[in-house]
Amino acid sequence: MTQSNEHPPCMLALDLGTTTGWALRSHEGLITSGTASFRPGRYDGGGMRYLRFTNWLTELDRLSGPIAAIWFEEVRRHAGTDAAHVYGGLMASLTSWGELRGIPYEGVPVGTIKRHATGKGNAPKQAMIDAARAKGFSPEDDNEADAIAILLWALDARGGAA
Repeated sequence: MTQSNEHPPCMLALDLGTTTGWALRSHEGLITSGTASFRPGRYDGGGMRYLRFTNWLTELDRLSGPIAAIWFEEVRRHAGTDAAHVYGGLMASLTSWGELRGIPYEGVPVGTIKRHATGKGNAPKQAMIDAARAKGFSPEDDNEADAIAILLWALDARGGAA
């Protein structure tokens, strides 16, 4: 249990993808969320999206951190090969970034997140958005709603500890 003179650890939840959903619980206990696009530019090399993602993580850690723990949606099946490649590259970037800084990270299965948020392990995207809104959040899309759900799961399952 957190004592009154202590700050809760900064925790980050991610729904990895070209449009990455994120939710962050700050040291003040405030939860913020949004999306970040890692779509490559017309003249970008193949690794630029991953460099931008790593730089984004570093900036988030600098401005809001230090980040004490990271949870991300653990996807086992993708609709297409490109999505699988992007997810794998982002996950490799995330895990190596965390390892370099000694930040623990953990993947959470999709069904676990959906079941916690909606009561159904196979809930559709709109149900995830509706569940986030029912908790007082205003996600702009399903990526942000998923990140919020991951963070809320981590707070419930871990008691707010990193």
